[in-house]
Amino acid sequence: MAKSLDRFETIVRLAIEFSDNPERGEPDEVKEAVSEQQLHPFDKRNIHPGLPKKVRTFFDNGHYAESTFEAFKFLDKVVQKFANSNKTGERLMMEVFNETSPTLKLTPLSNQSEQDEQRGFRFLFSGGVIAIRNPRGHEVDQIDDVDTCLDHLAFVSLLIRRLEQAGYK
Repeated sequence: MAKSLDRFETIVRLAIEFSDNPERGEPDEVKEAVSEQQLHPFDKRNIHPGLPKKVRTFFDNGHYAESTFEAFKFLDKVVQKFANSNKTGERLMMEVFNETSPTLKLTPLSNQSEQDEQRGFRFLFSGGVIAIRNPRGHEVDQIDDVDTCLDHLAFVSLLIRRLEQAGYK
């Protein structure tokens, strides 16, 4: 918590300096001043800001598997909402993203390439649930390291952003 407050204080001081003196603190200078070391790993990896707060809380407290699990539960709920479905997990993803008559269209499906992309994302969504979420929901001793967690959260972010690109917001 103290580390987060230190980062926040640094950002506030830079913002005040920037707003008080327009000749100093050009955007590039501000970016340089907030060094890589001061950025939260979520900012470094561009983790989707719409993930629930508890995903970051678990992460900050070193509960990486739990952070991943919560992010994938959120993804499941987002897909359920947009698809107006009560199914979950693999069944949900395989049904709503199918390439022949999808509930959630990620592409116009007007040519083979677009159909292939839809099919590929169908398997990415369902594969994420099967390979990443499910072990963290069923195994009691699942432990992830920080980099594995960030990779998983980046993957969830990619999937959420793909939904947004397709107009699901």
